[in-house]
Amino acid sequence: MKEHRNISIADQIFDQLERDILSGKYKRGEILSELRLSKELDVSRTPIREALLRLEQENVLRETGRGMEVIGISGEDMLDMYDIRIHLEGPSARRAAENITDDQLAQMLELTELQRYYINKQGSSRSEHIKNLDSQFHELLYQCSGSNAYTDVLLRIHKKMTKYRKASVSEHSRALQSNDEHMAIYQALASHDPDAAEEAVLIHVKNAMKRMEHMEPVEA
Repeated sequence: MKEHRNISIADQIFDQLERDILSGKYKRGEILSELRLSKELDVSRTPIREALLRLEQENVLRETGRGMEVIGISGEDMLDMYDIRIHLEGPSARRAAENITDDQLAQMLELTELQRYYINKQGSSRSEHIKNLDSQFHELLYQCSGSNAYTDVLLRIHKKMTKYRKASVSEHSRALQSNDEHMAIYQALASHDPDAAEEAVLIHVKNAMKRMEHMEPVEA
């Protein structure tokens, strides 16, 4: 039972540290030691150690001998990730058009409409809601492909793009454009048209890539 609790704590620490690194809370080149993080997070060093090793395997940290150095995600990394998405999301969308169910379509429409609601809403939490709904939309899109391999790879990449996606959805005009593109993807999927679904997804990813090329990352 004790071991189970430790694993659960390590998972929570991993998620929090990954989120803080990708959002820019911990800067590129910053050293994260077990002792420092144990004090900051008020947990023992054992789950910290496990989480740091996993983050090293994810290539967002590297061992220096005096602690783990933050690598994070660079602009070049982001462009490479968009390139991978361009090659993978089209085939994934084609499969989704063939496999998506009525329940999944209803859920996708709800996410798209909720996203539009928060885009037009005022408040400090607006961007966070939009970003979370964007993540849910893409997660559902990948799952609708029916392929565990596509879903796993694309979800990992999309998660790592958090820092830059936050900057993108913070701009009202880009958030509206992204929402329109989500609706176009939904409509193509609702028509069960593989060609239209692939085209809509590629337009969405390429527009996001163009936007990313002209903006600076937002530090949390």
